[in-house]
Amino acid sequence: MDLHQLRLLRELGDRGSVAAVARAFYVTPSAVSQQLAALQRTTPVPLTRRQGRTLVLTDAGHALAQAAVEVATAMAAAEHAVTRYVKDPAAPVSVAAFHSAGLAYFPGLLQAMAAAEEAPVVSCHDRDVAQEDFPALTADFDLVIAHRLEHTRPWPGTVQVVPLVREPLDVAVAAHHRLAHQTHVSPADLVGEHWVSVHEGFPLDQALHLLGAATAQPVDVTHRINEFFVTSAVVATGQAIALMPRYTTVAPADAHIVLIPLTGLSLTRNIDVLARPEALHRTATRTVLTALQDSAGSPEDRTPPQTATER
Repeated sequence: MDLHQLRLLRELGDRGSVAAVARAFYVTPSAVSQQLAALQRTTPVPLTRRQGRTLVLTDAGHALAQAAVEVATAMAAAEHAVTRYVKDPAAPVSVAAFHSAGLAYFPGLLQAMAAAEEAPVVSCHDRDVAQEDFPALTADFDLVIAHRLEHTRPWPGTVQVVPLVREPLDVAVAAHHRLAHQTHVSPADLVGEHWVSVHEGFPLDQALHLLGAATAQPVDVTHRINEFFVTSAVVATGQAIALMPRYTTVAPADAHIVLIPLTGLSLTRNIDVLARPEALHRTATRTVLTALQDSAGSPEDRTPPQTATER
């Protein structure tokens, strides 16, 4: 049964005539009659009868009109519950992020929520997936911190995209590597090196393909590791180098690696927050999103790459 038709039936019982119902809804009496006729086709017994020139409810019509009151009450309660949920500043919010973003943003986010008087209950989740799989995560999480190489296809229009930071990729080498004391390196400087890359399909692996294309030389990927802590340990041996993000890479204090800016080729990734449009209507979700934006700050606020002498 159509809710609008049930409402018209109830109004007919309360107002006493089709004309009165039509005036209340700013429609024609014919439009009201058509809706009541459609409702009648869904029931096996008559809902209305003629009483002189007036259409009135039968006993079955009165019973259904009373049920319509209960339906309207339930719908109002449901709408109120949704409104209360949408506006609740302390409602739960789930956040997913790839590993390095989680390491960079989760601690600050949780501290910000703990310091607030009335804050959402945040649950953090790590999801390290291929670039094209990030949008699908918005079905399971309110906010998804995702990354993609700048030159690649934009995120699909089915998700809302809020930029967090545009992050250059630097070359990570051991502190005793031949390039460690250079202020920058070019693609030509890196020919013949062994590399640590992430798994195939992940954004940083695509960056290495661009590097190989820039030199017209194959890139020798010796190791495939997604966790930057492990990558840092391998790079520190001096047996391989890697591309690492400038702002979100948090290497162990004793890693003994150096991040060197790359010139002659722009390798940059965008870190964005993805969400389904309806998720951003919630007060709690917007509060968490603002905290993430504050945590990301601006590139000028972030620590620049360290040189070997600074280590």
